[in-house]
Amino acid sequence: MKIIIQTAILCLAAILNSCNGPADNDNIYSTAPEGAIVLFDGSDFSEWTNCDGGEVRWEIVDGIMEVVPDSTWGCERIQGTRTKRLFKDFQLHLEFRLPENENTNSGIYIQKRYEVQINNSFNAEFSPGMGGSLYRQKVPDVVVGKPVGEWESYDIIFRSARFDENDPQEKIENARITVIHNGVVIHNNVIVKTKTGVGFPEGPEPGPIMLQDHLAIVQFRNIWIIPNEPVETLPPDNH
Repeated sequence: MKIIIQTAILCLAAILNSCNGPADNDNIYSTAPEGAIVLFDGSDFSEWTNCDGGEVRWEIVDGIMEVVPDSTWGCERIQGTRTKRLFKDFQLHLEFRLPENENTNSGIYIQKRYEVQINNSFNAEFSPGMGGSLYRQKVPDVVVGKPVGEWESYDIIFRSARFDENDPQEKIENARITVIHNGVVIHNNVIVKTKTGVGFPEGPEPGPIMLQDHLAIVQFRNIWIIPNEPVETLPPDNH
């Protein structure tokens, strides 16, 4: 079963790459697949809000979403920009570019609970908090980061934690996540045991996708998501 799951994920990675093309400087607007919700196509912030629910304080520069460092102050726990829509299970695609300086720290918060780290991992040694990490829980299986200044991509397949219908405080299954970084699987159906870092407490309700403001001028483009219906539990790859 594990081999079948891994093969399916590798095929998905190939499909995503084929659909979206390479995350390079010449391919800013690739086409989202049928059924996807386009969260950012370079035109406006209509799908987004500041983390406190107010107006977005970041900028759109030449069709690219750009962090304005320390502009999202006043938010509880995590600063950043989040989606107006809430999600449970989904497939998410986004592309990001790190600034050409030493401070490259950022992240993608799933449901404002679980962080996939954005950081410079080009030729990096494995270490906690490195690019591609599930923050404070697991480093990536392989390092495939590009040099700062080049566009990179994440494709994230997420299955939310499950809670008892009669007791919404009782978790009966952990969340699971697969992350494909620049077309390579770096987390394969991994169990996420609890919220990461300063993420919000786990619960049965859906949550937004949040892009972190961590004082770095990170850029984002081509963001789309496909919400999924709940599926049966699959065996985790928990090495």
